[in-house]
Amino acid sequence: MLETHDLARILLEEKQAHLKGGLYYQTQIQLCYNSNRIEGNRLSEEQTRYIFETNTINLPAEETAEVDDIIETANHFACFDAMLSQVNEALSESMIKDFHRLLKSSTSDARRDWFRVGEYKVRPNVVGDTRTTAPSRVAAEMQTLLAAYHAKSAVSLEDIVDFHVAFERIHPFQDGNGCVGRIILFKECLRGGIMPFIIDHEHKLFYYRGLQEYAAEKGFLLDTCRSAQDRYAQTVQYFFPDEDEIQGLTQ
Repeated sequence: MLETHDLARILLEEKQAHLKGGLYYQTQIQLCYNSNRIEGNRLSEEQTRYIFETNTINLPAEETAEVDDIIETANHFACFDAMLSQVNEALSESMIKDFHRLLKSSTSDARRDWFRVGEYKVRPNVVGDTRTTAPSRVAAEMQTLLAAYHAKSAVSLEDIVDFHVAFERIHPFQDGNGCVGRIILFKECLRGGIMPFIIDHEHKLFYYRGLQEYAAEKGFLLDTCRSAQDRYAQTVQYFFPDEDEIQGLTQ
């Protein structure tokens, strides 16, 4: 029977064993493809899979691909691996910054002196038409957010989503906040023994609506996350069909 946290152990074991076609393999591809696609990456799921399997890109004749799309795909795989290696460690500023560094290294953004890969933003930014935390206040607000989160004796799905919404409203990095935030979501669910989830890019409008309206109505985003949990649970069920094996992974 899978006990609490065993899903993280299984993912890490499959990674270390270089197991092809298992839960780790499927999770890497689905999380990378969907999270990047939400941010505008134009690679297909099959191209994402090909990069993961071969570290090369397969393009039909006369088709082109953005270099940043390819780099950020490979970077996402590395970031997921880094997250798994420290999945049971408490979330920290340095860890979050490292996730950003891994995701944005070698991109065109990284060549801009003011972009500061792996460090907090130096220029104001917005999410849609919503202003985010001013650069001068980001460090203090991140420290406050993390302190409040770590003060909880145990975390629920709602606590993790609360953190995600607050993180996205701070928007601590110049760009890449969405991908970093969703890596954190996955990590904290694994650490808390909660079924993790992958936001499908086809449901991104529900996800965006949930983020935007969370202060007034948490249910929109929580329902989107719970539906995504159900989809990921089906993936886990496929690889571990004994129903008892996943009963320790609670919402």
